[in-house]
Amino acid sequence: MSENEKTGIEEKPADDRPRKSLPQGYRQGIITAITVLLGFSLGFLRFWGFEAPGQWTYRSIIPAITLVLAIVLQIIALYRALRLVDDEEHEYQKTVWWFIASAVALLLGLTSAFWEIA
Repeated sequence: MSENEKTGIEEKPADDRPRKSLPQGYRQGIITAITVLLGFSLGFLRFWGFEAPGQWTYRSIIPAITLVLAIVLQIIALYRALRLVDDEEHEYQKTVWWFIASAVALLLGLTSAFWEIA
């Protein structure tokens, strides 16, 4: 007989621990922030990549790839933010990191687009 059976104490697995949920409004806030940034990214890519005058060069590929990467990261962050599991603090923190990574990629893409134009 194990010691837990003798004492009558049941051990809970690590997954059964109570999870800390987010305060009201956190998920709505990050979803709004992601969609605003995603709308800007799509609008900028459309104008810069398709509607702006000028020719594509080899230097144009770097900002285009970086901007597409930022959009993909934003979509992943939005997907994570819309999941029910994201109401837990640990999952929410991961989603915030995805969002921050997308914002950094967007800034790199915008900067490289600026230097490509100049």
